Order: sequence, then C-alpha cells, then structure tokens
Amino acid sequence: MLLSSCSLLPPREVEIITKPVLRKITQPVLPAAIDLKEPVWYVVSERNFDEFMERVEKETDTLVFFAMTPGDYELMAYNMQEIKRYIRQMNEVIVYYRKVTTEEVDEPTSSVRTVEDR
Repeated sequence: MLLSSCSLLPPREVEIITKPVLRKITQPVLPAAIDLKEPVWYVVSERNFDEFMERVEKETDTLVFFAMTPGDYELMAYNMQEIKRYIRQMNEVIVYYRKVTTEEVDEPTSSVRTVEDR
C-alpha cells in the first residue's frame, strides 16, 4: 500500500514559467565633448617675411617659428582625418553596445504541463 500510494492520486498540473534573467549592465558615462581652441596659422614665405616680422613684433615680444614642409602639412592633415575617423567609428561601437544592453526584454512565457508529461 505504501509503495503505490502516489499512483492512486490523479496527476497534478504544474505550471512552468520561463523568465529571462535580467543582467544589470552599468553604462559608462560618456566623456564631455572636446572643447578645441582654434590656433592662428601664418603662412610665411620669402615674399611676406618682412611684413610677418613687423606684425609679430607688434603682437608679441618673442619670436618663435614652428616650420614644416608642405608634404609634412599634408601628413598632419591626413593624421587629423584618421583621428576623426577613429573617433566616429568608436562612437558607433559605443552607441551600438549602449543600445543592445539597454533594450527591454520580452514578457516571460509560460506553459502548462502535467507531471506525467515529464
């Protein structure tokens, strides 16, 4: 009698609910926008050297030159474009991951099964 007592009862229905486990992913704070200041560039050649010297003497008491060839200037411009491209692409990656990790998950699903279905 003790061995077969469970088989005398009718089968019960068991409700199985599937819930996704929500992970809390902390989103990093985006850095402040870059605040760039625009420098003043002077193009000095043999033709305007004297005029440039007079202008610099009026504006400042120290004369310092930073020189580069036109080819080096082109390289600098190329490098700046590469930096801009890299920042744009990294921003797209950050926006993608922020979107993927903050979307709402669907409602839990449920199904009804009997103990005998197992």
